[in-house]
Amino acid sequence: MKLIDDSDRRANTPEYGVSEISNSIKNILENKFGRVRIRGELGRVFVARSGHVYYDLKDKNSVLSTVTFKGQMSGLSISPEEGLEVVATGKLTTFGTQSKYQLVVDELRVSGVGSLMAMLEKRKEMLNKEGLFDQDKKKKIPYIPELIGVITSPQGAVISDILHRLRDRFPRKVLIWPVTVQGDSCAKQVSQAIIGFNSLPSDGELRRPDLLIVARGGGSIEDLWGFNEEIVVRAAANSEIPIISAVGHETDTTLLDYVSDIRAPTPSAAAEMAVPVRRDLIFGLNSLGIRLNTTIVRILEIREKRIRDLFRVISRPDDFVIAVSEKLLNLTDKLPKALKISVQSKRLKSERVLSGFSPNLLKHRILTVKKSLEHQIYLFNFLVDNQTPTIRKGFKSLYKRLGLKRLSEQLEMSDQRFKRLKRNFEYVAIGQIEEKSKRLTYLEQLLKTLSYHKTLERGYAVVWSEERIVSSLNEAKKEKQLTIEFKDGKHLL
Repeated sequence: MKLIDDSDRRANTPEYGVSEISNSIKNILENKFGRVRIRGELGRVFVARSGHVYYDLKDKNSVLSTVTFKGQMSGLSISPEEGLEVVATGKLTTFGTQSKYQLVVDELRVSGVGSLMAMLEKRKEMLNKEGLFDQDKKKKIPYIPELIGVITSPQGAVISDILHRLRDRFPRKVLIWPVTVQGDSCAKQVSQAIIGFNSLPSDGELRRPDLLIVARGGGSIEDLWGFNEEIVVRAAANSEIPIISAVGHETDTTLLDYVSDIRAPTPSAAAEMAVPVRRDLIFGLNSLGIRLNTTIVRILEIREKRIRDLFRVISRPDDFVIAVSEKLLNLTDKLPKALKISVQSKRLKSERVLSGFSPNLLKHRILTVKKSLEHQIYLFNFLVDNQTPTIRKGFKSLYKRLGLKRLSEQLEMSDQRFKRLKRNFEYVAIGQIEEKSKRLTYLEQLLKTLSYHKTLERGYAVVWSEERIVSSLNEAKKEKQLTIEFKDGKHLL
């Protein structure tokens, strides 16, 4: 055997460098196939730090490595999701440093309505778990909005129907944000419109609307798909302005309908929900005015009748004055005698009390009381001078801590903190349950894979002696009774 290559003997076999053969294969592959469309199921999806997305395109027999570079992601109509049936369009090329070939995808579409519905249900479940569809997050629609923002296409019957319906029911100012309601740019424009309306100032010449209507006519699920995109749903969920969703006909349902504050079956119905009927309000106000006037007249009649009844019961004023005057004269006659008796009684009582006190005793008593009083006044003044600032400071501190506004703020902060902790707990709990469920499924599959029953299905058998496996002929000869286990049962020998 020779260790050195003999180039003369192999002159007819072409010789290439590694890079040369890799480039040749690359050129042959790219020239042969060029741009291709491939149908398959998306497997593993990996997003690199660079922004490039790597994923597998597979069928039941083969797997094709694919990649969409960061600059191409904006051109995709859908984001790659594992398990989705798609049609990928791109260029086949090689990755010479690892002797691999791959498909560089610049266009990705869902294959069939079934796959599209499966992706829609998966996305709906994910957003619902995040709480974006919760009823307690729905905002109240204003009864009579001053300014209505409409997000729709400026062409077509939708905007005409909305304006016509508003004009008939209750004319209001309308601010239109034109968008594309179908195609790849639909979701981006609609989400930007919702965010743009919310970013307007609350006052001024161009101010924020009181209500938003997102509308378009009916269509297939592909036509309405822009309103199922995650960026539209999240923009609507974060909107501070109430939103009425009027996408498609009554039977059409999009994810925007679930996150909006009200869903209207048609654009015309959305306009009806936005404002009341002006003529009905005027009629109602007139009816209330008539009822009010009738009630006032009735109350006045009742009061007048009551006053007349009271006059019948009450005596004449002259008779009332005469009776009081007579009573007063009678008391005047008795007053001097009563005063004389009272004065005599008080004098006798005073003489009895004073007879028990001598002048010196009274003087001593007065001095003692005076000193005690002066001492108490001194203590009181001392306490007032020394304790007043401290007490005042304490009262001020207590007032600040127990102020109504402060208590309200603390209660609101505590309530927000409790809600935040509740949401975090629910999110963590759901994540842990999903992780444990996936782990359990994996262990079940592993147990089935490692079980010897898989070996029996391939034509093998197991020889048992009672509960012990017999693995050799010598051991089998020593046993009196053997049992052979096949894939579908056991046989006793």
